[in-house]
Amino acid sequence: MMDKKEKNSLTVAPFECAWLKDLRFREAGRGCVAFEASAHNDVTLVFRENVGSQHYHYKRDSCPHYTVILGSHRNRRLRIIADGRTVVDEEGIALCSSSAFQSYWISVYDGLISIGKGRYPFQNLVFQWLDTNPNCSVQYIGLSSWDKHVGYRNVNVLPPTQDHISLWKHVDNGVEGEEDVELELEDEYTDYKSWGLEHFLENWDLSDVLFSVDSGETLVPAHKAILVASGNFPLNLSQDVVQLHGVSYPVLHALLQYIYTGQTEILESELGSLRDLALQLEVNALVNQCDDMMEQLKRNKKLLDSGKRVELLYPRIQPHCTTVFPSGIPLNVQRLKQLQCTGEFSDVCIYIQGHGFVAHVHKIILSLWSMPFERMFTNGMSETTSSEVYIRDVSPEAFQTMLKFMYSGELSKDVTMESDVLLLQLLFLADQFGVTLLHQECCKILLECLSEDSVCSILQVVSSIPCCKLIEEICERKFSMHFDYCTTANIEFVILDESTFRKILQCPDLTVTSEEKVLNAILMWGLEASELCGWMAVDELMTFSTPDILFGERLQSVQDLLSFVRFPLLPYALLEKLENSSISRKILTFQNLVKEAIDFVKLEPSRLEDKKKNNVRFQHRRSSYKELQYICDGDSNGVLFFAGTSYGEHPWVNPILSKKITITASSPPSRYTDPKVLVSRTYQGTSFAGPRLEDGQTYSWWMVDIGEDHQLMCNYYTLRQDGSRAFIRYWNLQGSIDGKTWTNLRVHENDQTVCKPGQFASWPVTGPNSLLPFRFFRVLLTAPTTDASNPWNLCICFLELYGYFL
Repeated sequence: MMDKKEKNSLTVAPFECAWLKDLRFREAGRGCVAFEASAHNDVTLVFRENVGSQHYHYKRDSCPHYTVILGSHRNRRLRIIADGRTVVDEEGIALCSSSAFQSYWISVYDGLISIGKGRYPFQNLVFQWLDTNPNCSVQYIGLSSWDKHVGYRNVNVLPPTQDHISLWKHVDNGVEGEEDVELELEDEYTDYKSWGLEHFLENWDLSDVLFSVDSGETLVPAHKAILVASGNFPLNLSQDVVQLHGVSYPVLHALLQYIYTGQTEILESELGSLRDLALQLEVNALVNQCDDMMEQLKRNKKLLDSGKRVELLYPRIQPHCTTVFPSGIPLNVQRLKQLQCTGEFSDVCIYIQGHGFVAHVHKIILSLWSMPFERMFTNGMSETTSSEVYIRDVSPEAFQTMLKFMYSGELSKDVTMESDVLLLQLLFLADQFGVTLLHQECCKILLECLSEDSVCSILQVVSSIPCCKLIEEICERKFSMHFDYCTTANIEFVILDESTFRKILQCPDLTVTSEEKVLNAILMWGLEASELCGWMAVDELMTFSTPDILFGERLQSVQDLLSFVRFPLLPYALLEKLENSSISRKILTFQNLVKEAIDFVKLEPSRLEDKKKNNVRFQHRRSSYKELQYICDGDSNGVLFFAGTSYGEHPWVNPILSKKITITASSPPSRYTDPKVLVSRTYQGTSFAGPRLEDGQTYSWWMVDIGEDHQLMCNYYTLRQDGSRAFIRYWNLQGSIDGKTWTNLRVHENDQTVCKPGQFASWPVTGPNSLLPFRFFRVLLTAPTTDASNPWNLCICFLELYGYFL
């Protein structure tokens, strides 16, 4: 059983595989999956052309597939299986599993499988394998396990981007003379990867202190903020020159190089002098490194060789690895934070137009993170010599948060839990000032927090940021897959620009309950409506106005977007109303599309199929919902009855027996707690779910699982009282994606509807939550019934659900 623990999180049981609806590449053979996993061994991902079963195993798969196993052979090896053959079996690769959640990414691009670690896809590449006979049809992703449970969370599927192409640079395919210029990514982001504190080593730009060595003959520039964070240097506000008597330039250079880069080289004969200087200035990490090296030389009984150099590495840095502050260099982040708080040794004041003074800061710290700031302070602009910088059109709160990030290298947990508004402002600032790592962190958090309620506000910001195309595409897909909710729960979508809205309407994953909803959304967007309305309200306005007045500058856009409405799929009666509407009379494009749809409906069946093949407007959407409409109590129109007919394919059979659905109760199964009764067409006098203690409270419930491949937007439901007089008064109808986290669809408080044994009763489900699709539903008793003897028995013998079924 696959147990989902929380939003975006699930646990896969041994020898099982989870195939979630959203886990597939948009383009066959190309895509990336980023995820976090927790396991003792065998984090297993499967890439197939089609969805597999819950008990799928790659060893029994005869279809083309790739399987990637992290931590195989008791967490010692990396394995890649292609079509049942082991093509990679490597030991000692840093891709093992962990009992704590770790971040990974796997990309597939025309047979090139790239695997990396960390929160940011396409960075920190660890391993690659190129399939010489690539399977370019893999599209669906399965999350699997071996003999232990594996936890997955924050799983995101990313579309192909330029980053996939750049991964080919790492492949040694034996081709001489690389002719593809597009593999050379020479943009500002690439420059940033080589950007670090070493750029400012002994650089006169931004320096605010000089060291005097070699008896005053040599002056070496440095930066007070960096020195304060790395040791105890004799610095004060009035002194710009520090005299270091008896110190030679090579020794000082080695010390500064260690501070600024995390590594240095020095002659063996000068190792003692370097240690003494580091001890004097309390650069403790370097002192320890010198001690270790001297002990090693002593242990090897080696005399100091005046001509040989030794290399000293800060413990957290890897050889030949360019680092970006604050990791990998011996700086005390707590001291940097203190510098920000006190403003000590600051050399510039930041002001925000319309707000005033913001902070005393250090040019070197801002320049370390941001090329725009570095250029501002060094290229001769007024800010180069001024101690004041004025910035406009930014949020003071977001700017303060960015400064905190620059002095610590991380976002505080409080910030990550804030509203989307601050994160979006921070994302915009990070892009504006080129703070790449902050930009990545904001994108990661926004993706993890992405929901139907936040998608519009995120799209408004990222659509104007060129380097956010990836997150923009994910948001557009999220919007399209929850189109009803995103265009009905609120009307923020009307602020989207035409290009973004058009891409949503064109998305192949657009999921909608009716083409009328698409029409309404286009008209609302054209009006820039301030409140929810449908085409009939627009038609009434059109009676006394003109399209030019109503839609203004968006009129041409509306006419273009109307072609995305699949009018032929609308009911004929509705098409007739549209044909006779004021909109049809005054907008020629609308009139032609409606007429085309009516003509299509009247075609002979033999010609209908030809028409469908030649024009997408005549085809059903790939993800269209089937409407299961409530007619009357006990009817045969609900989803549970529909499941009993194998979704319209066969005569009705109890869906519990045919395993189309699953029903469970708060109490164990018994003669009078029988799930089959709840969907039976035969009345039973005694049927109840008994009480259970959950989180210190008593509840009783019946729960329905309509299946992992199905979802329902519930807008109506029916109950039937059994033969007892234990009438319910306080209860909730709830929906859930995972069976763990529940959303109230309808709350009943002192509802007196049920008052007779055997009585049917039905209620509508309204509001935004009726537009959210769920897999699990339950009737939850929240207070005692009218029966004093067994007040917590939920006595119902029939349940049916209605709405839009997928």
